[in-house]
Amino acid sequence: MEQFDVVIIGAGAAGMFCAAQAGQLGRRVLLLDNGKKPGRKILMSGGGRCNFTNMYTEPVAYLSNNPHFCKSALARYTQWDFIDLINRYGIAYHEKTLGQLFCDDSAQQVVDLLLKECELGQVTIRLRSEVLSIKQGESGFELATNNGGVSTHSLVVATGGLSMPGLGASPFGYQLAEQFGLNVLPTRAGLVPFTLHKPLLEQSQVLSGVSLPALITADNGTQFRESILFTHRGLSGPAVLQVSSYWQPGEYVSVNLLPTLDLVAVLHEQRQAHPNQSLKNTLALHLPKRLVEFLQTLGQLPDVTLKQLTPAQQTAVIENLQNWRIQPNGTEGYRTAEVTLGGVDTKELSSKTMEANKVPGLYFIGEVVDVTGWLGGYNFQWAWSSAWACAQALAAAQR
Repeated sequence: MEQFDVVIIGAGAAGMFCAAQAGQLGRRVLLLDNGKKPGRKILMSGGGRCNFTNMYTEPVAYLSNNPHFCKSALARYTQWDFIDLINRYGIAYHEKTLGQLFCDDSAQQVVDLLLKECELGQVTIRLRSEVLSIKQGESGFELATNNGGVSTHSLVVATGGLSMPGLGASPFGYQLAEQFGLNVLPTRAGLVPFTLHKPLLEQSQVLSGVSLPALITADNGTQFRESILFTHRGLSGPAVLQVSSYWQPGEYVSVNLLPTLDLVAVLHEQRQAHPNQSLKNTLALHLPKRLVEFLQTLGQLPDVTLKQLTPAQQTAVIENLQNWRIQPNGTEGYRTAEVTLGGVDTKELSSKTMEANKVPGLYFIGEVVDVTGWLGGYNFQWAWSSAWACAQALAAAQR
């Protein structure tokens, strides 16, 4: 049976970075993955350009049953540390919006960086490796794989969540945690489009492809101001994906379709200048025409001219446009979700080392843990930070 200091399961962002760091710190590392190539989720992220971090990363951008858990790792390996690494490899990047950093060229550059870092750490990488069983022995862990048996002092689980099953996502990490007696919090899809109830879904088909900036608010008061996108299934776009992580089945969301406009002043000015102009045409100066017509068919906008618009109607129009209440039918689920909410309970882990409190030598990092970031590079930064913290602990374990 082969012996390694560290075995890491999962060659995604967290697993590869942890393997590289631990290897460079002197550990003999084996990185296992059941896929054909490493970094599959990295390659398709950010439209193929990998939104590898966010300049404004801070703990408030993360959801967890224990919101304090992520603070230590994020403080010890920051977005600026990873940006320095990107710069050392000469990877050109740009800020798209709201601190989101993307490769100018391709996400493959980030995967290549991680592979090079693993090479520098003399990491052994085995793809198409299925872990059949794991048991704890006297000196660590014994793994049975389709490529033979392996023993290790330290085992790191970086298997990700349930999002995007087409990329090989599975509940393996959660099952392993439970095997060793760790609590796993209920999981659900996060950063995911909403589906709509009939008949609203059928009526809104005419809006498929329409996008506009908006302010969207969850029932708990959490707000995001970015674009929303109407699709043939429902609602998507950055603002919708963001608020989906805070939404629970049965709840409503409120959409402000004109978040930067003083609608009372605009209607007053237009009424003075063009009293015979229709309300529809006035609003179409600020909103997509298809959306205005759609809201009119829903009965939310009266078919009147500005001089015919009564004070009561104007109040209703403003409410409908700036506090449009929508009750989603659900979400598109893990198939299109970017992340998985929930996972290994942070109460079971050390926030400094990512090690399981009651299973020495067992670590959990990245998305498998109950820490989920906002859209825009935050989840990659959690991968880098939690992996780095774990690697420091793995190196300390040899002393």
